[in-house]
Parts: sequence; C-alpha cells; structure tokens
Amino acid sequence: MKNQTRFISEISSNHLNNWKRCKKFIDVSKKIGCYGIKFQLFNIEKIFSNEVLSSSKQHRRRKKWELNYKLIPKIYKYCKKKKIKFGCTPFDLEAVTFLKKYIDFYKISSYDLLRLDLIKQCSISQKPVILSTGMASSLEIFRAVKVLLQNKSKEITVLRCTSNYPTLPRRSNLKSLETLNEFLKKKFKSKKFNVGWSDHTRNEAVIYRAVNRYDSKVIEFHLDLDRKGPEFKFGHCWLPSEIERVIKNINIGYISDGSANLKYDSSELKERNWRADPFDGLRPLKKIRKTL
Repeated sequence: MKNQTRFISEISSNHLNNWKRCKKFIDVSKKIGCYGIKFQLFNIEKIFSNEVLSSSKQHRRRKKWELNYKLIPKIYKYCKKKKIKFGCTPFDLEAVTFLKKYIDFYKISSYDLLRLDLIKQCSISQKPVILSTGMASSLEIFRAVKVLLQNKSKEITVLRCTSNYPTLPRRSNLKSLETLNEFLKKKFKSKKFNVGWSDHTRNEAVIYRAVNRYDSKVIEFHLDLDRKGPEFKFGHCWLPSEIERVIKNINIGYISDGSANLKYDSSELKERNWRADPFDGLRPLKKIRKTL
C-alpha cells in the first residue's frame, strides 16, 4: 500500500511501571496495526522546578508515573520479538544517552521544543527523531528543525497537535498541517520531512480528516488498555477497540485506491456478459443467450 500512514501508540504513564502490563501494551499495539509504540522516560525532579514540587501535591504524585529504567531493555527486546518499532521520549540529557542503544526513534515532546540542547543530543545519535509542535510558533519550529539538520538527523518527523487534554475537534486546526508542510519546504528546500498529527481528541473524524484530507504520514495517539491508566481520566486516551477500528478503516481506504487504470476489474468479468446487447437492448449479450 502506497503512502500508508504509520500509527504510533503513546503509552505515556499508563504502563503503571509493570512489566506484564508493558508487554500487553506491546502485544495490543502490534495487533491493532501500529508501526511503533512509544514510552516516556522521565524523573520529576529533572523536569519540574523546586517551586512546583514544593507547592503542588498533584505534581509530586507523578513520581508514581515514572518508568523504571530497568524496564527499557526488556521493552526493547520484546518489541524486537514482536517486530514493532520502539520509541521513547527523553526529558533530560541523561535519558537521551541511556536510551540510545535501545530505541528505534526519539520523540521530543511539545513541552521540550525549546530545549535545543536536548534536541541536539537526540539528533547526534543518528536515530530518527519525531518533533511535536503543540504550543509552538513558526520561529520555534524553525529553530528546532534547524538543530536536527545541523546534526545530520537521518529521518525527521514533525507532528502538529493542540496541547490540551483532551482537545476539542474545533481546536485541532488541522489546516495547519498544510501550512507546516509548506513552511518546511520553503525554509529547508533540500530536505524531505514526514508531517503528521499527534492526537489528543479521541475523535475518529479528526484522525480520518488528518489522514484523508491532509495526508498525515504519521498518527500518534494515546493508548490505554482498560481505563486503569492514570491518564485515561483526562479523556484523551483511546481504548484498543476504538483505535483499532480507525486504523483498519484507514488501511481499507488505502487498499481501495486501486491501480487507477480505466479498465474493468477481473471481478467484473462475469457481469460484463450480462450487459445489454447493443442489437436489441436486452440482457445478457446475445453470445451468452445461446449458452442458456
């Protein structure tokens, strides 16, 4: 299938730091048709200031959301076995270094697009990098992509999203995918980019539109298994049966494109004989009537 969209399941912190649950996420992501699966590797003391942690119990609770470093090699090995790409979002430089030998791609979150040091560290690894551009201005996007190109990143994917959880469809601004494509072509003429959509809507129509109208090459979506993940309550996480239907329908759409030939399909051969004969306007063709 030409131009097939790559779907990536974002697990965020719904793994509950449990190996069996991580395996289940990998199994389910493969089953529903994902190209890749993505986790996050962070330490709250390295991403939130002391002022935030000292004043916000809500942010301190996110300590339970952290993924144990010891699970990364196991996740990597199991993804290899299941033949699904493994990506991870690092939130500090140490995480970038640790992940390098285990992942197939890095993902830079919208909240870290200003961290050019983090982006540079990911790009010099020569691994594919996905940038999320929620909340960003065109100048901020330009600076981030420029760092990737300066460090010869092999494959760059730039995703649009609205960093609100969940996002209302009317706040999605899917037309900005066209603007982003043109912007990248104009500013970086010699480089080809994958442009896609990072979904926070949990709305089928939005994803269909992003793929079918705006030609998104990558769709990232948040996944939970059973409503028990800590992020499911916010309303932006898909359940497997919901997103599986979307992925299957989009893939059926690609199959239906066909060859573009103005010629009858082989499946029509029998019915061709039952067309009206030009001699008398009756069906089937005269040559067929003789065999009846």
